[in-house]
Amino acid sequence: MSSLTIVMPVYNEAATVRAAIDDVLTAELPVERRELIIVDDGSTDGTRELLLEGGLPENVQVHLHERNRGKGAAVRTGLEHATGDFTAVFDADLEYHAADIGLLLGPLESGEANVVFGTRMWSAHAAFSFWYVMGNKVVTFATNLLYNCWISDVMTCHKVMRTELFKSLRLRERGFAIEPEIAARALRSGERIYEVPITYRARSREAGKKLDSLDGLRVLRTLLRCRIF
Repeated sequence: MSSLTIVMPVYNEAATVRAAIDDVLTAELPVERRELIIVDDGSTDGTRELLLEGGLPENVQVHLHERNRGKGAAVRTGLEHATGDFTAVFDADLEYHAADIGLLLGPLESGEANVVFGTRMWSAHAAFSFWYVMGNKVVTFATNLLYNCWISDVMTCHKVMRTELFKSLRLRERGFAIEPEIAARALRSGERIYEVPITYRARSREAGKKLDSLDGLRVLRTLLRCRIF
């Protein structure tokens, strides 16, 4: 069986980070070994202190950014330390379920794909708002148009791929635009993205939802940049 690295970028998630860690460590996944690499991106709400309290198992690493540098920077830091055959990104906000990573590993283990995304099945209880869903559909359509592909959810945070491939992607985005950049770089490298349906429940703005309309513009900029350069 294979090994898996799970990179968890964290910023001001004191209310959920412990539950997210437990979810990753206890989820039934078809791997022989798993490692969790947590990157605290300059949290100021007590998250960092929780992570440094100790008591985490040996297969959990904690790395710290002294200031907030963005999700993309945290993902790149995590990738530097990844040693598993496959690497997944898993947010600490409890919008996703770690057990779903097992669904994404199937096509990787069988050799059907090198890149697998978990596509969210939008429904009333899972969607943050009408405009949130429409924004996702717009940037996903832009991805399909620019890269002549057909995927259904470019902004999903459930992305798993072979670690060697993940590390080879020329990633430079610092913020949430890392999501389309991962997709764009994978597509530009000649990979086809395999999609698997997953469960998802968006949290509210009051509960800590961080994406806003400006992020949508940054996503489009990133898609254009990666298509040209």
